[in-house]
Amino acid sequence: MSTRFPLNFTPSISSRNRCSYAAAACSLICPPAPNTRCHGRLPSLPLRIFATSRWYSGYPAATATCPYVATFPFGIDWITRRIAASLSSFGRKPSFTIRRFNFASSCTVMRRFVIARSTITRMISRRNFLAAASTLSATTLSAASPAASPTAQGFRRPNLLMIAVDDWNDWVGALGGHPQVRTPNLDRLAQRGMLFTDAQTAAPICNPSRASLLTGRHPSTTGVYDNDQPWRPALPNAVTLPQCFRQNGYRTLGGGKVFHHGRGYNDPASWDDYFFWNPAARANGWHDNYSFPPDPEPQRPVSPMPSVSWRNFDWSPLDLPDSAMPDYKLASWAGEQLHLRHDKPLFLATGFFRPHIPWFVPRKYFDMYPLDDIIVPNVKEDDLADLPPAAREIALNQFSRHDLLVSTGNWKRAVQAYLACITFSDSMIGRLLDALDSSPLRDNTIVALWSDHGYHLGEKWHWHKQALWYRATHVPLIIQAPGLTKPATRCHAPVSLIDVYPTLADLAGLPTPSHLDGQSLRPLLTTPRAEWTRPVLTTYLKGNHAVTTSRHRYIRYHDGGEELYDRRQDPNEWVNLAPRPELATVKAELARALPKHDAENAPRANTYRFDPVSASWSKR
Repeated sequence: MSTRFPLNFTPSISSRNRCSYAAAACSLICPPAPNTRCHGRLPSLPLRIFATSRWYSGYPAATATCPYVATFPFGIDWITRRIAASLSSFGRKPSFTIRRFNFASSCTVMRRFVIARSTITRMISRRNFLAAASTLSATTLSAASPAASPTAQGFRRPNLLMIAVDDWNDWVGALGGHPQVRTPNLDRLAQRGMLFTDAQTAAPICNPSRASLLTGRHPSTTGVYDNDQPWRPALPNAVTLPQCFRQNGYRTLGGGKVFHHGRGYNDPASWDDYFFWNPAARANGWHDNYSFPPDPEPQRPVSPMPSVSWRNFDWSPLDLPDSAMPDYKLASWAGEQLHLRHDKPLFLATGFFRPHIPWFVPRKYFDMYPLDDIIVPNVKEDDLADLPPAAREIALNQFSRHDLLVSTGNWKRAVQAYLACITFSDSMIGRLLDALDSSPLRDNTIVALWSDHGYHLGEKWHWHKQALWYRATHVPLIIQAPGLTKPATRCHAPVSLIDVYPTLADLAGLPTPSHLDGQSLRPLLTTPRAEWTRPVLTTYLKGNHAVTTSRHRYIRYHDGGEELYDRRQDPNEWVNLAPRPELATVKAELARALPKHDAENAPRANTYRFDPVSASWSKR
């Protein structure tokens, strides 16, 4: 039998409670049971009481167990009422559980704390319990500071706010990716939690990246390598990240672009409810069709680029208020959810679309970046000269050629538009963070922000994503875990978005599915400088992979072509070291992290029929 107690309990000593204990760590009150009379003498019935504390928020998996072996002045039916933490070092007081057992009489109290797999056992007399309990190290307990607030109704696991952004590279103030970028709200979030300065995507294109993050499996495992490969038919039994939370008692809400926004790519099984800025989207196969009306846009095309590139490679300021934009509506809806009363812990996922193309946002964001002052990326004139054929083919893809954009005289304009969209998206995220800060969930909510991949703006003579160089793979990743992460901390270890699923499940205390390819980042969240030697794998289409460590990036293409860069000496990746024979051992060591087998390509969307009513796929 166990009982959970509210946070706001204040112990008091009753004259009838002859065995009352108080301590710096916890206070135990044992009142008489109903219908039990206490006549000033000890009954013969002995009890053993265990006071067990567990922080289910997952910071870290820790318990503190205090068995009290003694003879009490009550019968077996007494009611255990309250136990509460009083260590001032906690941001909040932990939840406690009390179990009752019959046991032999004893005058000894054994206090046993099991914290982060470290056990401290002390045998002390009842008389000295108060003094002994106060010796519990605040340092030892600091890592177990809870994020979940026990309420009067019982313990609640931490809520989770997941913020996804689209095509946002490392142009973030806190990451220093561009000297002019204005991102006060991402910088604010980084100041509140941990910024991973070397986070890498698992795939530098939308659908494979999001499918891998949300299923916890690499493209080389699933066969989902491209945007036109529906992930759910390829993985019918996969338990997605939101599904994992849903199956473990969370209310899962989503909105915007979380999964890829192609028709049929969102996953109704993952959500209790989903917000669509365009009401017609639900009937259209859960598809919010960005970049088409009613998404605001001017008369198109505006720039000359759609004639030689993607339709959406277009940009223009809009003479509209923020409130007209889909991302504004998403932030407003999500903020409302944070202020509602929920009967379950909340998993809230928001997917902001900008800075994905087309770059249409209100004019005020363009005005923040005067065109004449724009600083364009540093591009090496002969950067492609030492690349293998497969790499040059990627760089000079007809839809992504830097020379074509430069020939139109629009390089500065495109960079201005990208910066404007970044700052617009940052502003919308700021509105959501403001809503969280003013909500009752503020101190009990993990916040995780990530971008699906990076973006080229001329580097390697390439535009957009769809490449294995750092500009396409390096992404913002920020995690704020109340009670675990310290403010304004940075982790410089290379980590992967494939690790997001196991990390968030771990932080919430959920069982982690065994099929996941990633691993929890908890050791780095608690100790940013912890040893972390696991290379990061990034895949673009079948057979093309990059392996990233803190020192090197090694790229191998499907035809055997190679690139090797010394990231410390050559952060721009301008000098391909792969042909040098003295580095063969380095390449061989990095190659060990390549997949042993590349899954076959998952079927393309045109091989299926999609039913928008049931949101299901069937083979043609």
